[in-house]
Parts: sequence; C-alpha cells; structure tokens
Amino acid sequence: MTAAPTDRIAVTGSTGAVGGLVARRLADAGAAQLLLARTPAKAPRLPGCVVAPFSYADRDASTEALQGIRTLFMVSAAESESRLDEHKAFIDAAADAGVEHVVYTSFFGASPDSTFTLARDHFATEEHLKASGMTWTFLRDNFYMDVMPMFVGDDGVLRGPAGDGRVSIVSRADVAAVASSVLLAPDAHQGATYDLTGPEALTATEIAAAITHVWGADITFHDETLDEAYESRKKWGAPAWQNDAWVSTYTAIASGELSRVSDDVERITGRAALSFAEYLAGGELGVSD
Repeated sequence: MTAAPTDRIAVTGSTGAVGGLVARRLADAGAAQLLLARTPAKAPRLPGCVVAPFSYADRDASTEALQGIRTLFMVSAAESESRLDEHKAFIDAAADAGVEHVVYTSFFGASPDSTFTLARDHFATEEHLKASGMTWTFLRDNFYMDVMPMFVGDDGVLRGPAGDGRVSIVSRADVAAVASSVLLAPDAHQGATYDLTGPEALTATEIAAAITHVWGADITFHDETLDEAYESRKKWGAPAWQNDAWVSTYTAIASGELSRVSDDVERITGRAALSFAEYLAGGELGVSD
C-alpha cells in the first residue's frame, strides 16, 4: 500500500559533493528531507532530515524507501559499466513508489552520439525518465571546475587530447544552488532542461594558466595524441569503458561540444555563475550563503 504523499524531499548523494551541498541548502531553507544513502552512517545529520538505506540497483529497497515522497533529487550513480541499468531500476522504483517529480543531474549536451561517452548514458536516463509517467527536471551540468586541479599530474602537467577546444566548466556549488531552488518549487520547473555552465569557456591551456596564477604553481597543458592519451592512462589498470570515458573527457572538449555558455545558473539563482578564477581563490564559499 502506497503511503500518502508528503512534502518531504528525497535526496540521493548526500554523502557526496553535490548531494551534500543540496541537502545542506534545503536544511537551511527549513525543508524536511529523506536522505537516501548506501552507507547511512556517513549521511550528514541535519535538522528536519531522516536517513534511509538504499541502492540504485535494489529496486525493492528503493521502492520501500520512497513511499510517500513527492519530489526526488536523483544524483547520477557512481561511474560503472552498469550505471544505466542502475538508473533505470531506480527510476522504476520511484515510479512504483508514487514519486511525482524527479530532478536529475544529467550532462551538458547529452545525446546518443555525444563525444563524451558517459553523456550517452545520461541521455538514455533522461529518456527513461520521460517514459516513466513522472514529471521531471534535467540539470545538464558541464564538467565541474572543482575537479580540474585534480587532473594535473604530479609533474604539474595537465594531459589530454583537448587541443584548443573550450569548455564552460561549472562549480558544484552553483549546480547545488540551482538544484535546491528547483526542489523547493518543483511545479515551476516541470519539463525544463537547464544547461549549467560557468560564465566563460576556457581552453585547457587557459585552465592550466589560471591554476598557475592563483595557486602560484607552475602548471602547463600537454595536448596528447589519442595514442598518448590511452598509453598514459594504462598505469591505472582501468577497464576499457573507463579509459574511453577518461580520454573522451578531452576529445569532447576538442570537438567544441562543451563550449557554449548558458545563463541558466543566474536565471534560476539570481546570482552570476562563479568563474574558475573565483573558484580557485575560494569564492565558492559565498555561493552557499
């Protein structure tokens, strides 16, 4: 028997970066939440929140956990070969439980033939949500500026076949700000797809220069060939699908598919999106005031 719907918002990913920021923003706004976590002990303890265990792949457990929920924030599952199947199982569970609206973190320009291989799974997830009978909002995030410094090797070199392509990287804090705004008024965003980007599109050379300027480190960019890109990543012993995803991060930039700048962050939050220089200087702290 399905419980009567409530105004409690279900949030996945609260133990991670984006989901955690969203949960905190919703708590600050006084919203009641259900935090779904694979490891409940790691979920943040916030006012108005209850925590429940779940797994994207466990349809029965997810259906039970989501009983009575109207609105769901679905952070995409961890990268894996089975991620799309997990997404579909979780979406089906949400529909079975009577969830009315799903806000999903997708990827910028998601399509069946996206150069970035994982964006294809995001598109398939969107299509499954559209067919689910639930209403939806898609947050199509570009690559996160937060992870760009992590791509720099121990030798101070950012490597990848990105060429002179540009990418409108976005901060996780801005994505969380948009997500929380949508979750607090989901009816106003039914059927909307938002492209979440920063205020500028940068080349990999400019990204390296920005890190150098703000951090005082000597960071450079090396434009790898495809052969070099696959060879330099062999040391991690990752499966083929993961190497394809890593390399296509850069070839997607080179293709120009990720260069468009959107004003959706500012339109939804009322604040200009954070620039990469502002993020590196610690400006991300102000976004979640």
